Amino acid sequence: MLLNIDWTKFLIGEADWEFMAEICLRTLIMYFIILMGLRLLGKRGVRQLSVFELVVIISLGSAAGDPMFYKEIGLLVPVLIFAVIVSAYRMTTFLMAKSKKMDDLIEGTCVYLIKDGEFSIEDFGKEGLAYDEFFSEMRQQSISHLGQVESVILETSGNLSIYYFTDEQVKYGLPILPELFDDCHKAINTPGIYACAYCGNVKELAPSPKHTCSKCQHESWVKAINRLRIK
Repeated sequence: MLLNIDWTKFLIGEADWEFMAEICLRTLIMYFIILMGLRLLGKRGVRQLSVFELVVIISLGSAAGDPMFYKEIGLLVPVLIFAVIVSAYRMTTFLMAKSKKMDDLIEGTCVYLIKDGEFSIEDFGKEGLAYDEFFSEMRQQSISHLGQVESVILETSGNLSIYYFTDEQVKYGLPILPELFDDCHKAINTPGIYACAYCGNVKELAPSPKHTCSKCQHESWVKAINRLRIK
């Protein structure tokens, strides 16, 4: 059974060896066209991709793919597509440089996720971030609770800019270590300092079957901690 396989068709399908050589040439040409297109986008377009620039890169990749494999598509087609995409990119970046509103519309604006050791509830909710994902990124910066953090800004690039309290300024905050954050209660049996599990608001609570957060109206609390950050 194995000996009856048409290995030529198995390896190159309906194409012939002549077209395989043409594919190599097409791919090489498209490689240099892509390099030229990325060079025309500028250094920022390559090193720090925003959502807008990512769309441009995907468009270039899509335009480059088909001409490498399909003989019915000539190489002038992707060159024309590249020219249109790069021209549109240049025009858009020019308008963004001239207009703050256009820049905010295309790139978006940076957002405060944490202010003064507590969540900025409205802004955090708008970004659709999951707590687990956000806490994971914070823990990678050796942060164990929000009381160590003065502010966190979500940049338009998607990166987080984190500003810390000095050791003398560190206060009680919502713990983000899994075993501590998961120890969440509505009923408070022991008096102490607690943080709202939803917004990070810190309060000294007395024993009670229920406490409502004055900032977000939620009722789940976690024992707050004030340990210093390990640098």
